[in-house]
Amino acid sequence: METSWNSDILKVEYSVFGWIAFVAWSTSFYPQLFMNFSRKSVVGLNFNYLLLNNTKQSLYLIYNASLYFSSTLQFQYHKKYGFDQRGNQSISKITMGIITMVWVTAGVCFFIAFPSNSWLWLVTIFNTMQVLLASIKYIPQAVMNFMLKSTDGFCIGNVFLDFIGGISNVAQMVTQSIDQNSLVNFYGNLGKVLLSLVTLFFDILFMFQRFVLYPSNKTSLIPLSKLNDKVNEPLIKSLNQPLATNLHVAENV
Repeated sequence: METSWNSDILKVEYSVFGWIAFVAWSTSFYPQLFMNFSRKSVVGLNFNYLLLNNTKQSLYLIYNASLYFSSTLQFQYHKKYGFDQRGNQSISKITMGIITMVWVTAGVCFFIAFPSNSWLWLVTIFNTMQVLLASIKYIPQAVMNFMLKSTDGFCIGNVFLDFIGGISNVAQMVTQSIDQNSLVNFYGNLGKVLLSLVTLFFDILFMFQRFVLYPSNKTSLIPLSKLNDKVNEPLIKSLNQPLATNLHVAENV
């Protein structure tokens, strides 16, 4: 969708911020991959986070690709808003339930939208669901870090890149709002706004865990057996259960 710009400088800045966000978010997955390969282990990386993230990214891909390639969706958007724009880990039953519910909802919404060609409504539903998934996908990893009192195994590099992508995304929308003297690109694309805010919140939380709460120089390596026991604990404990004892581990040389 081509937008009419009042300032060529702001148009260039908008494009730069967009590319920075694209590159940062696209490459943010590789540091974790390289870390897993070098460690020959995925211990410390939460599988629920991975599955939720994969589903969220799939929905976001559908939303963006549909708006970019479909002239019908572009027309509907323009008409509505005025201008364009591994240890012993396993996937939890809660995560599988969420993923199943998401795809069932997507299928039902598709059949609702099909007769009336309500494609903008459909991709907006997809966008809303990916924002909800973005809000919960980080929780398993954050909780695991808290339970283990460690961020070992979770690559901070992808958090930095994710943070850069979130900042660039916000800067891109601010740039366009200044040029257009309008906030329509914010309320017309709440998914993008909320995604950026959620991303920045959890990135800051992960950096706080890494560098303040559980810095590497104060974190002992955790034996695989004890890590597996902690990972298999329920996400929310009963009030009648005692709190898990802290891990105090000394590695034998």
